[in-house]
Amino acid sequence: MVLDKAVLKEVQKLKKDCIVLSHNYQIPEIQDAADFTGDSLGLCIEAQKVDKPYIMFAGVDFMAESAAMLNPEKTVIVPDLEAHCPMAAMLPAKTIEKAREEHPDAAVVLYINTRIEARALADVMCTSANAIKIVKALPEKKILFGPDINLTWHVHRHVKDKEIIAVPDTGHCITHGRIFSEEDVKRTRKEHPEAELLIHPECLPAVQMMADYICSTEQMVKRARDSSAEEFIIGTEVGMLYRLEREFPDKKFYPLNEKAVCRTMKMNTWEKFVTQLREKKNVVRIDERIAEKARKSLERMLELSV
Repeated sequence: MVLDKAVLKEVQKLKKDCIVLSHNYQIPEIQDAADFTGDSLGLCIEAQKVDKPYIMFAGVDFMAESAAMLNPEKTVIVPDLEAHCPMAAMLPAKTIEKAREEHPDAAVVLYINTRIEARALADVMCTSANAIKIVKALPEKKILFGPDINLTWHVHRHVKDKEIIAVPDTGHCITHGRIFSEEDVKRTRKEHPEAELLIHPECLPAVQMMADYICSTEQMVKRARDSSAEEFIIGTEVGMLYRLEREFPDKKFYPLNEKAVCRTMKMNTWEKFVTQLREKKNVVRIDERIAEKARKSLERMLELSV
């Protein structure tokens, strides 16, 4: 897409009172317009460092909720208020309440890809990058972990001395959990035999087992930077390839499956993005009482991550 120079100039002007955050899975135009591109938690932390009254968060609902929770003095806006993460919706608060009743001796560890009402009931949050470290750091021997069953498997694989119970036992990312297959790995390995295979832990266990490295999106960036390899097969949403290609133009990146597109992420079009920078109508609103509880579980994660 060729962007109109006048529109680009207007975007720069509109950004004077607004920090623009783009998740790694956003379209190239939005990534280029962003002040920061990264994973959901990293972006929220970056937002805290900038003294501007507005935050434009191009991602999905739980990410914008995190930004609003961590930046209560700022107004968070989004391109599309209907960009709801299907996996985050798979774990309503009532499911956690029931699991706690059944397992009162368990700690509740929730993936950051979770709605704020559920996070308010967690003992601690985690990301795909630090989930293993967080679970290992807890004194409890029984862990309620959700909502992603594949990330749960990844953690259990590395933490054998604890009982890890998936909540729910069917939660998954539609993009990672349904699209990538063992056949994709076999095909791309054959096509690119010299490439390292980087797989996101939201993928199916069988696919994870075939990886050279299991990586969160930010870990993929780090691996591409630190590795001597010149080619990489990327097992995550295809938007990630744009960032990798932009930051490492001398290396080659191939999608594990070019159909791995998150439709929800792509609801944030360039037109919606520019419109909301102008109008600032799509405001993310959260209950401050719930946010305060959810903030505690996130703060504990940051403490345990040191």
